[in-house]
Amino acid sequence: MTPVEQNPAPKDPRSTSRQILTLAVPALGALVAEPLFLLADTAIIGRLGVDELAGAALGITVMHTVTGLMIFLAYSTTPAVARFIGAGRLKRALAAGRDGLWLSVMLGAVLAFAGLAFGEQLLIAMGSTGDMQVHAWNYLLWSLPGVPAILLVFAAVGMLRGMQDTKTPLVVAAVGFGANIALNLLLVHAVGLGTAGAAMGTSIAQWGMALAYLVMLVPKMRAAGVPLGVDPVALRNAATVGSWMMLRTVSLRAAIVATVLVATDLGPHTLAAHQVAFTIFSTLAFVLDALAVAAQALIGKELGASRVREAKAMTRTMTRWGVGFGVLTGGLIAAVAPFAPGLFTPDDRVAAGITAALFVMAVAQPLAGFVFVLDGVLMGAGDVKYLAMVGLVNLAVYLPLLWWIASAGFAGTEAIVWLWAAFAVLFMGARGVTLGVRAYGERWMVAGEQR
Repeated sequence: MTPVEQNPAPKDPRSTSRQILTLAVPALGALVAEPLFLLADTAIIGRLGVDELAGAALGITVMHTVTGLMIFLAYSTTPAVARFIGAGRLKRALAAGRDGLWLSVMLGAVLAFAGLAFGEQLLIAMGSTGDMQVHAWNYLLWSLPGVPAILLVFAAVGMLRGMQDTKTPLVVAAVGFGANIALNLLLVHAVGLGTAGAAMGTSIAQWGMALAYLVMLVPKMRAAGVPLGVDPVALRNAATVGSWMMLRTVSLRAAIVATVLVATDLGPHTLAAHQVAFTIFSTLAFVLDALAVAAQALIGKELGASRVREAKAMTRTMTRWGVGFGVLTGGLIAAVAPFAPGLFTPDDRVAAGITAALFVMAVAQPLAGFVFVLDGVLMGAGDVKYLAMVGLVNLAVYLPLLWWIASAGFAGTEAIVWLWAAFAVLFMGARGVTLGVRAYGERWMVAGEQR
């Protein structure tokens, strides 16, 4: 036991709350950057025509799926850097960030070349034909140069979060979003490049963000005496941690995709209602995910400083915050559930399904807050192998219930209620149990500059 643990200084709860808010509030703004990029593309392209919008939708789907799977570059870099920061080892922290940056560049190059080789065939397999296929490939083709930049941004954001800085990513994201809109309007409408212009504008904006981060971080590395070249051993370690984190992400994506497939099987009204409900869920999830980001950075720092008791106390505080925010978002969802469907559809059956799904979602929001925060806590502790393995367990629990729902003959409002009860209660509940059991014990709390 370290001296800090033997005689812990009393922690002012207001100080802990300030730390959480200082990281979580700017993180919330930065988290919405990537969806806003895609939303801007969709809005600008939508004025060109149906084929252009449909084609871009397919290209955006591919890009969103790929970048979504690569988010582990941020989530694995943050705790590694935060531990070294907590241990007072700035040079090692910057070296860990450098490894994340190199890994992102290499993965980005591989994915860009893979997209160039197989992207057109993938779009055809997804159902694109004729003019829609032309627009889809134009969008994806000119998005590919931006893939390494997107991944560089992920790693750089993770590095800064680990250094307890979420304000810089917010500023860079805001400037990048503004540049993206200006470039897309210019290239799509003024120059007349169509869907290709939208992709070009986004790629240029992403590279601008990536270069901004490099301009900030490279001088810090040089000043600390960190070699800028590739360290093969450290890179391999970073890739190992990242592979576990990616497996965890894949299990979550698989659950979401499986839910959509069952919604599709239950009929167009159920699918439409589910899509609207899930969009609302995903939007509100940014609030809870911002708390998870704060948890990653703070827990990593406390464990790196060997302040185990402090990390445990902070976990309890952030868990209460997560449940509390879940209660607030749940109350908001319940309040708007009878009225919100009118914003999305004139169809009475779809509207009834949306309302039913929102009421189920509202009840389950405190559970979602609990899950999001503990997920961030264990990420911050570097407990990524556990997260990956229980992700597969949770998926194994969830899929049989989805199969039963698909084969039980449910229809109408009953179908969407069962579907959302399965996702928001059973699946999230399974995650809550596996995360809660782990967090209750102390095996995840490995102190020191490395796990």
